[in-house]
Amino acid sequence: MYYLIKSTLTECTLEDCRTKGGQYVAILTPEEWVSQRDIFEMGIDLEIDALEVHNTKAEVNYDSLTGTFSIPDRRDVTGEDYKFAFALDEKGIVFIDSSGRAQKIVNRVKNTKKWRMPSLERFMYDFLEQIIHGDQPLLEKYEKELVALEDRIVDGDDEEEILNRVNEIRGDVRELRTHYEQLIDFGQELEENENNFFKEQNERYFRLFINKATRLQDMASSLRDYTVQIRDLQKTQLDVKQNRIMTILTVVTTIFMPLTLIVGWYGMNFRYMPELNWKLGYPVVIAVSLLIGVGGLIYFKKKRWL
Repeated sequence: MYYLIKSTLTECTLEDCRTKGGQYVAILTPEEWVSQRDIFEMGIDLEIDALEVHNTKAEVNYDSLTGTFSIPDRRDVTGEDYKFAFALDEKGIVFIDSSGRAQKIVNRVKNTKKWRMPSLERFMYDFLEQIIHGDQPLLEKYEKELVALEDRIVDGDDEEEILNRVNEIRGDVRELRTHYEQLIDFGQELEENENNFFKEQNERYFRLFINKATRLQDMASSLRDYTVQIRDLQKTQLDVKQNRIMTILTVVTTIFMPLTLIVGWYGMNFRYMPELNWKLGYPVVIAVSLLIGVGGLIYFKKKRWL
C-alpha cells in the first residue's frame, strides 16, 4: 500500500510516490522490498532484515534512517511481539512488514487524523502515538488489580493464586517498561536528526512523544515497585501466621509443663507417699490440674498472648 501525506493519508500508486513530489508512506512485504528498494533511492548501507527483529531501534545510514519495531501485544504482553522493519529519508518512510501490524497502525492514523500542516514528522508522531495509545488505561487497570490483590492478601485469601497473578503482572510491566525505554531511545534518535531529514520546527513532535513515553515508563516502574511491595507483604503475612502458630504452641507447652511435672511426680513408686492412700488425692490432683490449665489460659489472655 502507498499513501501521500496530505491533510490526511491519501492512497496512491508507487508512481505517484515517485513523481508527485509529496512525502509518502509505503507498506511492503519483505519480498516487495527486495524487488522495489532501488526505486525509492535511499542511501542504505545497513542491510534491513525484516525477519530478524529483536527490539525497537533506529540506525543512521549514509543518507537514510533504518530500524525495526518490536511491539508487545497488549492482550498478551509477555507473548510474541509484532515485528517489522522500516527505512526512512526526507521523502518518506517505507514499512517492511509481513505481519500486517504496520498496516493496522497506518489505517488507524488514516481514519482518525487530519492535519492542518501535514508532514512526515507529524505522521511519525501519530504513528508512534498509536503504538502506545491506550497504555495509560492499561497500566491503571494493573494498578487497580494490584490494590485488590493486596486487600485479598490482608484478608487471608489463597496466597498462591494471588502471588501467581502478581508475578504475571510483574512480567507484563517489565516487558512494557523495556518497550518504553526502547521507544524513548527511538524518539531521541529521530529528534537528533543527524541527516537533517526533518524540519527543525517539527522536531517538537518527537519531544512530545518522548515525554509521553517517559511518563508511561515512570508508571511502569512504579507498578514494578508495587509488585515487589505486595510480594513483601505476602511474606510478612506468612511470617505473622507462623508466629501465631508458634505462639499457640508455646502457650500450650507452657500450660502443660506443670501438668507434666505432676504426672512425673506422682508416677514415682515410693512406698510412703501419703497422697497415694488419701481418699481425696485423685480428685484433688484433678482439681489442681484444671486450676493450672484454666489459670494459665486466663493469664495468657490478659497478657494478650492468645
